[in-house]
Amino acid sequence: MRRKVYTKDQILKAAYELIAKEGFGKFTARNIAKKMGISTQPIYLEFKNMQDLKNTLVESIMTDLHENVFPVRHTDDIIVDLGLNYINFARENRNLYVALYVDEYGGGQMVHDFSYDYFKENVSKDPKYADLSEDYIKPLHDGIWITVTGIASLMSSGIIQPSREEIIELIQRAIEMILNVKEPEKVFDNY
Repeated sequence: MRRKVYTKDQILKAAYELIAKEGFGKFTARNIAKKMGISTQPIYLEFKNMQDLKNTLVESIMTDLHENVFPVRHTDDIIVDLGLNYINFARENRNLYVALYVDEYGGGQMVHDFSYDYFKENVSKDPKYADLSEDYIKPLHDGIWITVTGIASLMSSGIIQPSREEIIELIQRAIEMILNVKEPEKVFDNY
């Protein structure tokens, strides 16, 4: 009798569905196997351990976000567009957003690194920001991320419901504030 073979992609799909619904707090081999109706053995045949599965899953999700979600253009400003796309993702995929960006068991430093690398690459290609030094890019990334995460979190919890124009204005103000600082590397020194 032939055994059914479970692929890495099938396991990743089940893991994705689990965290999109329940977050990383329920991210165990047993819960993924239960979702698939299998034992945990196929999971450990495809992945070294649960951290390997989690890293592979987060990389896969971030690649999808970078290819399909974050590049959508809304305005003539790449940074504003990245902020809008981040907020839209949070609103449309609340549980997955919380799992990746908020949950203590989420992507953490890996998600931050992916986001920073993507931000830096895209901002440096935009003629409006191409001449910015690293001294400005990092605080600009962090400041915009703080701004849009605050907006996304407050919108997701129903506390605020700003219009698209208000969101754009908030992001533009954050950009201007950081770009007008004489010593950008000190923007977050007091925090």
